[in-house]
Amino acid sequence: MNLATWADRALDRTVVLGYGTPGYHLRRRLPGWPEDGGRMDGRVVLVTGAASGIGLEAAVGFARLGASVRVLGRNPERADDAARRVREHVGSAAGGPAEADVRPVACDISSLAQLRSFTEQFLRDEARLDVLVNNAGVMPDRRTYSVDGVELTFATHVLAPWVLTEALLPVLRAAAPSRVLNVTSGGQYGQRLPAGDPESADTRYTPKKIYARTKRAQVVLTQQWAERLRDAGVHVHAVHPGWADTPGVRNWMPVFRTLTRPVIRTPAQGADTVVWLGHAPEAVRTTGLLWHDRRPRPATYALGARPDGAAARRELWDYVSRLAAAPTPPTTK
Repeated sequence: MNLATWADRALDRTVVLGYGTPGYHLRRRLPGWPEDGGRMDGRVVLVTGAASGIGLEAAVGFARLGASVRVLGRNPERADDAARRVREHVGSAAGGPAEADVRPVACDISSLAQLRSFTEQFLRDEARLDVLVNNAGVMPDRRTYSVDGVELTFATHVLAPWVLTEALLPVLRAAAPSRVLNVTSGGQYGQRLPAGDPESADTRYTPKKIYARTKRAQVVLTQQWAERLRDAGVHVHAVHPGWADTPGVRNWMPVFRTLTRPVIRTPAQGADTVVWLGHAPEAVRTTGLLWHDRRPRPATYALGARPDGAAARRELWDYVSRLAAAPTPPTTK
């Protein structure tokens, strides 16, 4: 192991340094920091949760590289505002294009009916999709359900990315080698899949635990999609952005934000690896990995939760696929 690799791993294991701004800045100065992958002219990118935070900054990053970006917001007003803000950011950047190709699209991704309507329209409007970024996130204060009766965090972090990936496969295949990027969280290292209880209905609800557990499920599904799409030219990865100062963190985790204020990253720093994976060749040489600061990382650590068993992984896939296919999802909760 060379010195740069040792330093990178040491930063990762410290968590506080690795997930904060010190890790971001130090890694960029280490030998072997991966270079940017070049322009994205002619490529189509869809970013969910693009109205703020990492999603907004990812959309800005893609647009600056010349991509044609679809910014998805929960409703038309949020989507329009996101598109305007992305254009303003890109236009004000040194050397940025005068008018970025940024288009608003609206969908409440916690609703299966809206997801189905949105994806059907997307397939009619678009001939290709080079990058799908599943970034939208929620952390309700108390257990909440979607209009379909699915626990809201699960519906947003697990079910929605599954539906988008499956429904948009025709345009992802058309753009092969294409990429699906699922934005996860370091909290997933502390959780395992709840055997026999995919939506954690039998677990006492605490926002951070359920958030982290659904992010764990997101990583597992990333690995499963990667295997299934390996021969289709669609590369599926998870991305951990580190600790970023997003509106979600401010709203849902104010104490955490106060404690990490000296080291917390900007949303743009958190989005760096998302944008890099969207155009760097490294992303299409592999599939099914978890990335942080432009390097693949273990999906589990010895000091965290144990790896999930095959039965729990299979149960998750089967459960989500049934929910996604159901004409009328269960509403008995």
